[in-house]
Amino acid sequence: MHSFSIFKRSNWLLAVALGLGTVAPWHGAEAATAQIGKTDATYYRFMLGKFEVTALSDGTTPLPVDQLLTHTTPEHVKAMLAAQHIGLPFEMNFNAYLVNTGSKLVLIDTGAGGLFGPDLGRMAAALKASGYAPEQIDEIYITHLHPDHVGGLVSDGKAVFPRAVVRIDQAEGDFWLSRANLEKASADEKPFFEGARQALKPYMDAGRYRPFYGATELMPGIKAQPLAGHTPGHTTYLLESEGQKMLVWGDVIHVGPIQFAHPDIAIHFDVDSQAAQAARQKLLAEAARQGYWIAAAHLSFPGIGHVQADGRQGYRWLPAEYSAIH
Repeated sequence: MHSFSIFKRSNWLLAVALGLGTVAPWHGAEAATAQIGKTDATYYRFMLGKFEVTALSDGTTPLPVDQLLTHTTPEHVKAMLAAQHIGLPFEMNFNAYLVNTGSKLVLIDTGAGGLFGPDLGRMAAALKASGYAPEQIDEIYITHLHPDHVGGLVSDGKAVFPRAVVRIDQAEGDFWLSRANLEKASADEKPFFEGARQALKPYMDAGRYRPFYGATELMPGIKAQPLAGHTPGHTTYLLESEGQKMLVWGDVIHVGPIQFAHPDIAIHFDVDSQAAQAARQKLLAEAARQGYWIAAAHLSFPGIGHVQADGRQGYRWLPAEYSAIH
């Protein structure tokens, strides 16, 4: 199993970045209005056939990806980012997706809640800004049990979504909820196991935690497809309406400016790096060949677009054109 010492260092660097990044208003003689110093993109709506898909931003966090990416070197990472006018730390996006099928409201992943630093945990506010309320959610499908995907399930130990059923692959639940795995985990790893248990507990206590096994049709137009590697039960969700398809793919790619062109590059958070690489290569080839839409957890918000082959082994990301008309 991987070590999460890098994760701790990334949080330290985040704290430093926050301290250095504060913008103080300029009090010069010609300054009439103080600068606000922030931007806020919370949701984006997209129609897939008759399904309404709403991308929800949980926020962004700067991370030292030159230290987090594997099968490469920090120097190579810095050079590849610099060639695209991107500096370090890399500002990683965290996205969740709400699907209104016309009869059900389904949330895919929930953001970090309070489990991944002060910049995240904005998904619930984005949901409300989009016109929906947590009380309306019928089902929640989780791609995997890392804290940035399940922390938003709870607040102060209570369920944020009081009537929702939580669904996840059985292998994922078995791994992260295992007492034996928790006990043998390193000190850096234990919070990941504890966070998963904390996030799911109120739903388990209420009988609203219902795992599934592998490839499963969860409701008409939504199918779970296993993609083990990043975690043991990592799952993608295929949406299909009126002949249009979208794959909500979880953590297939974390750093788009690098991993599309170099899908062999992995990240420290992978539980099984080799399996994650193989899964990424297979899925990118399939997405480019079939041309369906992608909704991605860690690509620049709203994280919706297509994959295109670029050369013999690389790919490129084609983000959806922005539209304010639906």
